[in-house]
Amino acid sequence: MAFNITAIKTASNGVWQGDNPLDFAFPLLIVQTVLILVVSRFLAFLLKPLRQPKVIAEIIGGILLGPSAFGRNKEYMHRIFPKWSSPILESVASIGLLFFLFLVGLELDLNSIRRSGKRAFGIAFAGISLPFICGIGVAFVLRKNIDGLDQVGFPQFLVFMGVALSITAFPVLARILAELKLLTTQVGETAMAAAAFNDVAAWILLALAVALAGDGPESGGQKKSPLIAVWVLLSGLAFVVFMMVVIRPAMKWVGRRCSGEQGVVDEAYICLTLAGVMLSGFMTDLIGIHSIFGAFVFGLTIPKGGEFAERLMERIEDFVSGLLLPLYFASSGLKTNVATIHGARAWGMLSLVITTACAGKIIGTFAVAMMFMIPFKESITLGVLMNTKGLVELIVLNIGKEKKVLNDETFAILVLMALFTTFITTPTVMAIYKPARGGSSRTHRKLRDFSSATKADSSKDELRILACAHGPGNVSSLISLVEATRSTKKQLKLFIMHLVELTERSSSIIMVQRARKNGFPFFNRFRRGEWHDRVAGAFQAYSQLGQVSVRPTTAISPLSTMHEDICHVAEDKRVTMIILPFHKQWRREGGDESMENVGYGWRGVNQRVIKHAPCSVGVLVDRGFGNGAQTPGPTATVAQRICILFFGGPDDREAIELGGMMAEHPAVKVTVVRFVEKDGLELDGVTLRPSPNKCSENNYSFSTATMNREKEKELDETTVAEFKSKWDGVAEYTEKKTSNIVEGVLTIGRSSDYDLVVVGKGRFPSNMVAELADRQAEHAELGPIGDILTSSGQGVVSSVLVVQQHDMTHADEAPVAKIMHTNFEKFRADIDNQSSGTGEISKAV
Repeated sequence: MAFNITAIKTASNGVWQGDNPLDFAFPLLIVQTVLILVVSRFLAFLLKPLRQPKVIAEIIGGILLGPSAFGRNKEYMHRIFPKWSSPILESVASIGLLFFLFLVGLELDLNSIRRSGKRAFGIAFAGISLPFICGIGVAFVLRKNIDGLDQVGFPQFLVFMGVALSITAFPVLARILAELKLLTTQVGETAMAAAAFNDVAAWILLALAVALAGDGPESGGQKKSPLIAVWVLLSGLAFVVFMMVVIRPAMKWVGRRCSGEQGVVDEAYICLTLAGVMLSGFMTDLIGIHSIFGAFVFGLTIPKGGEFAERLMERIEDFVSGLLLPLYFASSGLKTNVATIHGARAWGMLSLVITTACAGKIIGTFAVAMMFMIPFKESITLGVLMNTKGLVELIVLNIGKEKKVLNDETFAILVLMALFTTFITTPTVMAIYKPARGGSSRTHRKLRDFSSATKADSSKDELRILACAHGPGNVSSLISLVEATRSTKKQLKLFIMHLVELTERSSSIIMVQRARKNGFPFFNRFRRGEWHDRVAGAFQAYSQLGQVSVRPTTAISPLSTMHEDICHVAEDKRVTMIILPFHKQWRREGGDESMENVGYGWRGVNQRVIKHAPCSVGVLVDRGFGNGAQTPGPTATVAQRICILFFGGPDDREAIELGGMMAEHPAVKVTVVRFVEKDGLELDGVTLRPSPNKCSENNYSFSTATMNREKEKELDETTVAEFKSKWDGVAEYTEKKTSNIVEGVLTIGRSSDYDLVVVGKGRFPSNMVAELADRQAEHAELGPIGDILTSSGQGVVSSVLVVQQHDMTHADEAPVAKIMHTNFEKFRADIDNQSSGTGEISKAV
C-alpha cells in the first residue's frame, strides 16, 4: 500500500468507524514500541545466564524483527514496520538517544579522567590508534570488494571505518565489569579509566567524521566545498568553548542553588535544564554536527555529585534507558539486513572486519599494558575488555548510513562486528581471568573454639570485624554494637562494607566513581562525598576514639551474588565475625513504632552469607540500638545494657564469648540469663528427624551433624563456669526456670531492661529449644529463639543480635519433624531407614 507521507494522520477514529489503527502514526508507534520491548526483554532474560549486557538483546531483537528474520514476511513488514513509519520511530528513539547522551556527559567527570594517570592514558591511546590504523587498512579492502563503496567519498569512509573499529563502549563496559565483579579490582579500575579517555576521543573523532561526511555528493550531484568541513569543525570547537566558558559556570551556580543546604531542588531549574538539552542538540545540528554531540557537551557542564545532578538522573534515567533507548538499538537492528551479506566474499569481509577489530584492540592494549609492567593475564584481559562495543559504535554506524557513507552491506557487516565483539567479552574474560572470589575457604574463624579451649586468632592481638550496611540508617546501631565489643586487650580493626544493589537502572559511571573512591581491594580512608556526609562523618569520628582502625569499602553486585563479595572480603581480610543488618528495621518515635523493610531480596543475601561465610556471623535486628545514646568511649558511664540468652550449644557458646568481650567495656553492662528446666517438671525427650516435605523458608533448619550430647553439655557447663569466675562482679548471671520458653523469652524482649538481646541461632539445639522445632517460623534463618524475638506483633522493644558460630560440622542443615520420646519407638524403623540417607538430625534427651 502506497502512502503519501504528508497525508499521514496521527490518530485514528477507531475500528467502529472503519479505521485500521495500524494505518495511523501514533497507534502504530505504540504497537512497534510494545513489540520491541517485549522481544528485547525476552531475549535479555534468555541471555542473563551468560551475563550479557542488555544492548546485545536489544540489537538482536531489532535484527529478528527486521528484514533478516520476521521481515521476510512482506505482509508483516508492510503492516508493522512500513517504510513511512521509519522516520517517526527513529525520531522518538533519537529523543531517547539525545537524553541518554546527556546522561553520559552528566556522569562523566573530566577531573577524574585527568587524575587517571599516564598508564590509563597510554593504554587508551594504544587502544585507539592501532585499531584506527587497522580500520583504514580494512577500508581499502572493503572499497575494492563491496559494490557501491567506490562511489563514497574516500576520506570520510576511511575516518568512519577507523572510528568504528577503535571505539570502546564506556557504559557497556561498566556494566560488564560490574556483572563479572571486576569493577572494583585493579583491572577494572584501569579498564574504566582507559575507557573514559577513549570515550572522549571517540566523540572528537565522531565530530570529525560527521564534518567530513558533509563533504559528500549532494542530491544534485555537485560536490560541496571542502571549506565546509573546516567551517563545521571550527563552529563545533567554538560551541564547546562557549559551553565550557559561559554555560558551565552558570550550571555551577544552579547546582549551588539546588544543593541540599538550600532545600528542595526547584522544578524550574529541572525544566530549563531539560530544555537546554534540546536546545544544545539543535545548535550542533544547525552547525552540521549530530545533535547528540550538543547534548553530550551540555551534560559535561553540569556539576558532578550534587543533589541537582542526582535529581536530573532520577527524572530521566528510567524513562530514557527503559523505554526510549531500546527503540534506538532496535531501530539499528531493523536497518540491518543480514541477507545483504551473501557469498563467500561477503562473509570473508565480515571475518576480516571482526578479526581486525579484535586484533587491533587486544594487541594494542596488551602491548602497552605489558610496557607498564602489568602482569600477562591482566594485560590480555584489559585488551579483551577494551574491545567492548555498544552505544557509540551504533551511533557512528547509524550516522554513517544516514550520511550514505555506509551502504546496506557494509552497515550489516559492522553491526554484526559490534554484536560479536561485545558478546564474546564476558565469556572470554571469565575464561582467561579468574581472580580468587568466594569458593572454599582456606581458614575458618570464630571467636573461640571451645572444643580445644583456645581462643580464635589467639596469636594475634587484634579482632577483625566486617560490618555491612545498606545505608545511613544502619550507622548508629553498627557503631554502638562494634564499640560494645571493643576490648582494652585487643586492637579492633573494623571493615565497613556499603552494600549497593546493581540493578538495570544503576548509573554505570556513578558505580565507577563509588568504586574508585572506596572499592575493594583498595580500602581507603573516608573522603568527603564517598557516602552520605552523615555516614562518613560518623565513622570518621568513631575511628578517632583510639584503638580502632576503620576501613571502608563498597560491594556493587546483584543481590543474587552479593554474598560472594561479602564472603570474599571476609576471607581476604581474615575477619572473625561478619555483622549483617536485618532486612527489617524498627523505629520508635514517641508512642508510635514504624517498620522499614528494605526488601525481601536482602533477606536472601543474609541467608546465603549465613550459609557460606568463612567465619562467625551476627545478624543485627535493629529497634533503635544506640539511638539517643552518646557514642560510648573509654571513660563513658554505662550507655548500653546487653542481655545474653543461653540455652546451650555451639552458637550459644559463641554468643556468651561475645558477651565476655562486651563485659570488658566500661560503658556496657552485660547480663547472662541461662534458661534451665523448671524443678519437678520432667520434659519428654525430643528427637528431631529430617523432614524433606517441609520448606526451609517457613520451618527451622537444624544441623545434620552427629554430635556427642554429653560432651556438648560438658562444654556448656565449662563455658558458663568460666564466664562466672572471670566476670564475677562485672557482669550479672542469672538462671531462669520456666515451663513456657516462648513466654520466658518474650518477657525479656518486651521489658525495657535491655537495649540489646544476644542469642545463638541454635543449629544444634538444647532439649528446650528442640521443643520449638514444629513452631511456624516467620524468619527461619534466625533460629527458634531469634525468630521469637523478631516476629511481628510480639511487642518486643529490644534490638536483637543472632549469632552463628562458624563450624564446618554444622554446614549442612535441614528442616525437621519433632517426635516426642513417648512416640519414639514406633518411628524407630523409619528413622533407621532415614539414617542410611540424610541421617538423624539430633536427639535431645
